This record gives sequence, C-alpha cells and structure tokens, in this order.
Amino acid sequence: MHRACLKAMHWRLAGVLLLSAACARTPSPPAATPQVSASAPGASTGRGTLFIVGGGTQPLSLVQDFVTRAGGAKARIVVFAMASASGERSGESSAARFRTMGAEARNVWITREQANTDSVARLLDGATAVWFGGGDQNRLTAVLRGTRTERAIRARYEAGAVIGGTSAGAAVLSTPMITGDELGTRRDTSEAWTRVERGSVAVDSGFGYLTTAIVDQHFLRRKRHNRLLSLVLATPPHLGVGIDEGTALIVEPNGQWRVEGASAVLVVDAREAQRTAAAAPVLGAGGARLHLLPAGSTFNPATGRAQLPR
Repeated sequence: MHRACLKAMHWRLAGVLLLSAACARTPSPPAATPQVSASAPGASTGRGTLFIVGGGTQPLSLVQDFVTRAGGAKARIVVFAMASASGERSGESSAARFRTMGAEARNVWITREQANTDSVARLLDGATAVWFGGGDQNRLTAVLRGTRTERAIRARYEAGAVIGGTSAGAAVLSTPMITGDELGTRRDTSEAWTRVERGSVAVDSGFGYLTTAIVDQHFLRRKRHNRLLSLVLATPPHLGVGIDEGTALIVEPNGQWRVEGASAVLVVDAREAQRTAAAAPVLGAGGARLHLLPAGSTFNPATGRAQLPR
C-alpha cells in the first residue's frame, strides 16, 4: 500500500482510539487558574494563518475558505469546542461540516487533565488546521492554556497550520483577551458598557497568537463599540479589531489582515493618537483612526494603512 495512504489511515485510526479515552468525561474548570503558555508568540520564524470569525452564522463561502487554506481535500482539522457546555455536540457538527467539504476532521472534547497528556497532544500530529468553537472563552482557556495540547497547537501553527475560531473561539486568539465581564459600577444587562470608561473591561491572557491587537466579536450586531474603545484607548497595544457576525479577519503569514464574509470589521487604531492621561476621569483621544472594512478589504498593521475593495 502507498506510504501516503498508510499515513492517512494511521492518523484516522489513532484519532479513533485516543478520542475514545479523551471523551470519557466532560470538561471541568481546573482548581487553580492556569498560567499562560511559555511558548512566546513569534518565537519561530515560521507561522501559519489566523482565521478569526466574529460569531453568528458563517456563510458557506467562509467555511470553504477555511478548509481550502487548511489544504482542501488534504486538510486535517482538529476541533476544540470546550468553550460551550454543549460543545461535544456542536463541535461534532463543525467537524461534520468540514468533512462535507472533503477534509478529515475530528472533534476533540477533553478535560484539562486530559489536555496535559501526551496521547491527546499527539492528536495534533499532522493537523493542518485547528478550530475553536464558540461559547465562553474562559472555559476554553481553563482547559487548554499552559498544557501539552496547547503547546502542540502552537507547534502546528509555527509549522504553517491555520488556527481559527468563532465567537469565544475568536477571543482566545489574542492577548489581551476580553473575558466578557464588565468591571466597575454594577448595572443591569440592558445598560452594559454605556460609557467609554477606563478599567471597565476585564481581560485575561488568551493563547497569544495575536499580541499586536485585541479582538472583539459579534461587534456590529451587539453594538460593542464602547467596550472596544474603553480598552483600546486605555491599554496597550492601543489597536483593536471588532469583527462582526458571519465575518472573518484573516491574518496572513506575512502579517497582512484581510476581511472576508457577510459584514464588516472595525479597526480602532489609537497607537499614534494623543490620549488622556491615566489619572484623567474621562477617557479621550485625538487623532485616533477608525477603519470600517467590508469583505475584500485589507489592513497593514505595520503601516496602519487600509485598502477597500475595488
């Protein structure tokens, strides 16, 4: 039998055997807050592509683009959906959708204890893409952050794999990571983030694939402008990207950003703006730049220049 066929059979068989053990229990939060991975973003000269989706329903063309970038018929995709309590089911639905497009795909549903085992980390061997499902980003980082499996995912990215996610699975890709919690004066949920206010947005360490910008999702649909502005104006790196539903921000291996999908992405760039001092009671900025970018647009974070589709 041809060696390539044997290798593909081994990849599928190993997944079946190891997943049987990995799926024995549902994930539970660790007893202590995990530490961020020691793997430094950009430590390797090689890196793959980030495919960051703002949640909601994904157009078929967007899913196909992800699979194509992962290798098309040769794609081997691993799905992690522990951000959701129903992720064992929804993660399998995502994997099944990828399979209809010709990819090999599996849903890996694990606990933090299992994420620290070599057997689960080896499920990433040969993977050309990883997909993080939606839900609560804090659940996902609690399971994976600082584990052998997270390091294996990082290794695949540095070897050129595509790392993608939607909603909570998008939030975890940046550090700082928006946790979803509002700090300060308690309000009911109808009054969340009614002001642009310093110290109002809770953040944590994500997986650190994007450290030069902070990611927000469901952005236009859920009117999260005040949340992103509060963070970008007050906190380095002073560059934020709000990705709307059904839309992807694609970070190419060369660092260029590209927008695809059904809606738009808002880039808030306050890196060269005049910003109010840390002691100022109200946040303010002069010279901050906003770019509203529909599908087909590009943005170069190194120069701050955006290009709309022609």
